[in-house]
Amino acid sequence: MTDLRIRAARAEDVDAVLGFWKTAAEGASISDDRDGVERLIARDAGALILAERAGELVGTVIAGFDGWRCHLYRLAVHPDRRRQGIGTALLAAAEERFVRLGGRRADAMVLTRNETAHHAWRAAAYAPEEQWRRWVKPLTES
Repeated sequence: MTDLRIRAARAEDVDAVLGFWKTAAEGASISDDRDGVERLIARDAGALILAERAGELVGTVIAGFDGWRCHLYRLAVHPDRRRQGIGTALLAAAEERFVRLGGRRADAMVLTRNETAHHAWRAAAYAPEEQWRRWVKPLTES
């Protein structure tokens, strides 16, 4: 895995990330647009973590820390590159970031219908907490 490069996203990566998510990520979010990703990078330059191999974007994870909780979003690995340790490397980078920032526990947004993701998260020692439900309210019309 020495040829895998893990790094923070930069402003010039936005288009590549958005295109990558169309191929590799399950589901879509209201924030999956240029403005959303640019805002994320501008507000917290280390939150969007990329994995590259030979200059190709092969994985992403958003590791957001609000000072209280550590949140993981958009863990995605290119379909042709899965089961090669990329997701594991991204989660390790995210967890190291959280520890450095003082985080104590990470949670992940995982789609209920995404069984493939459930296996990956369990393999990384994450478990669902069935007593919690996500409640949402859009703040803008999309």
